[in-house]
Amino acid sequence: MRPILVALFFVLSTAAAAQPSTIMLDDFESYRVGSLPVKWKYLEDNNLVPLEPRLMRPREKWTVVGDGSNKAVRVYTEGEAVHLTMANEPDGFDWDITTHPRLAWEWNALRLPEGAKEDKEKTNDTGAAVYVIFSIDGVLFKRPKAIKYTYSSSLPVGTVATYGKLKVVVVSSALDGIGAWKPVVRDVAADYRRFFGEEPPRRPLSVRLWGDSDNTKSIGEVDFDNVRFMGPPSR
Repeated sequence: MRPILVALFFVLSTAAAAQPSTIMLDDFESYRVGSLPVKWKYLEDNNLVPLEPRLMRPREKWTVVGDGSNKAVRVYTEGEAVHLTMANEPDGFDWDITTHPRLAWEWNALRLPEGAKEDKEKTNDTGAAVYVIFSIDGVLFKRPKAIKYTYSSSLPVGTVATYGKLKVVVVSSALDGIGAWKPVVRDVAADYRRFFGEEPPRRPLSVRLWGDSDNTKSIGEVDFDNVRFMGPPSR
């Protein structure tokens, strides 16, 4: 092999090796139990603002919980909707989907909205969801071009619903039980190609944690943990 090619191979190999196989977005261990996960931001008046106690209400709130050996964040909604967002920018995180195409997390559903079905507008509630947002047409409260991974009250895993540019994918279901931690790993790049028929943007805009029970006027309560980006699956 020619010297210049050897040098180029060494540089590329070193760069690839320098990429960690997993990038932790948040494991919630750095927060005090009972506090807010302040690395995330809250949508107020169509603007993302720092998360503060004044923004949490008895019927829609996020709380860091722990059992002594592990911490997680709990979303609680009672006839309301609430979500947190972290952006792909310097004060958020750095996610290159070409090197880390997979998104993973664990969640534990304690209660899910009764009668909720993500494939019907009037009952489109989910006790917990993780969004990957790719583009927003200038108005944050409108449905973005995104993939929304949900823990469904009633639909089986694999169900897909479409709301304009939003694709809703059931990745956990109460049909398989609640009250225990469930891991989720999604190849976001592959999902984007499947749903939108094109290559995904190299850098998604943001990740959003979600919970809502406003359509069914019921209650949702779910814990999230270990939200992270992962490299390609091993072959």
